[in-house]
Amino acid sequence: MQAAGQTTAKTTARNTVRETDPLSVPETNRTTANHGSTVPTASFSPRRPGADAMSTVGMRGPAPEPADASPHSFPDGGTWRTEIPSCEGPEALAAVLREAAALDVPVHRISQGSGVWMLTDAEITEMVDACAQHDIELCLFTGPRGTWDVGASTRTDSGGGGLRARGHDALAGCVEDALRAAELGVRCLLVADEGVLWVLHRLRAEGTLPADTTLKVSALIGPVNPASYSVFERLGADSINVPSDLTLQQLTEIRRVSAAPMDFYLEAPDDLGGYVRMYEAAELIRRGAPIYLKFGLSKAPGIYPYGAHLRGLTLDSARERVRRGRLALDMLARLGADGGMSPTGSRHPGELQRFPLPERN
Repeated sequence: MQAAGQTTAKTTARNTVRETDPLSVPETNRTTANHGSTVPTASFSPRRPGADAMSTVGMRGPAPEPADASPHSFPDGGTWRTEIPSCEGPEALAAVLREAAALDVPVHRISQGSGVWMLTDAEITEMVDACAQHDIELCLFTGPRGTWDVGASTRTDSGGGGLRARGHDALAGCVEDALRAAELGVRCLLVADEGVLWVLHRLRAEGTLPADTTLKVSALIGPVNPASYSVFERLGADSINVPSDLTLQQLTEIRRVSAAPMDFYLEAPDDLGGYVRMYEAAELIRRGAPIYLKFGLSKAPGIYPYGAHLRGLTLDSARERVRRGRLALDMLARLGADGGMSPTGSRHPGELQRFPLPERN
């Protein structure tokens, strides 16, 4: 059995790109590689689902518009990576790693949703060590959020401030979570508040947080237009989770103004809409690159904040998320669209645009 993150010739032999591939090479001239072998893509383009059969009955679809393709990629030359979300603790992580090895699902990032404050130091250290052994990025959520606070506005029909940190104390709690996680070796932090993002970015810039810390914006505050996406990038985001109900054209619009990596649930949890967009995976990559394909799970109860009372559900859903990943990878392979995946172990977002930092008082 292979370790999680490794690839085999079964369906993923074509899906990694060389670290040395130039970013400026057009998609039709890129090559993909695995263990030193290359597969040229110039003479071949992905097949669109059902296209050939539909053409025989006079229902040919429109050809893809080349101008809609994203001109951006990750620094390693790849256009997409994978993420398994809602991995709530060491036991769930172990289940994900075992299932990923069994199903040959390469994993670039593992993320957790309950927050740093819901894990002991020993649990965080165990997760950091396990992810390091498998060359996977670990991303932990920063603590307090509006939906768990005493404020009533989040329980109104309008949703109020949502997950955003309410007041100075909640903001400070998120900062405390970030500092604690960083001290224990975590190098990716998940945030659900613009103020938290900006403060953590400033702390990173001044050296209080390690310079290689990456900041990921939660889908729960995901931007829905190019301007807001660009603002998140400039506030310090290295990875931005957009809502999964954005149209393909809206992703193209975002890519015209920002190269910041995008996170996208191929299957969204019910509280994020429950969308299942697996057949659009290839087009999501083409338009949204650089993009993290997140393998979420609909029709599953919420597990935040996690505890032992939710153990069985959490482990079962963790394994199923990996299986959903296998389904998506198989679909990409069948369509000839599985090329361009970043090498496993890749985590860097590339050079991004930032707002000028204010002078210290």
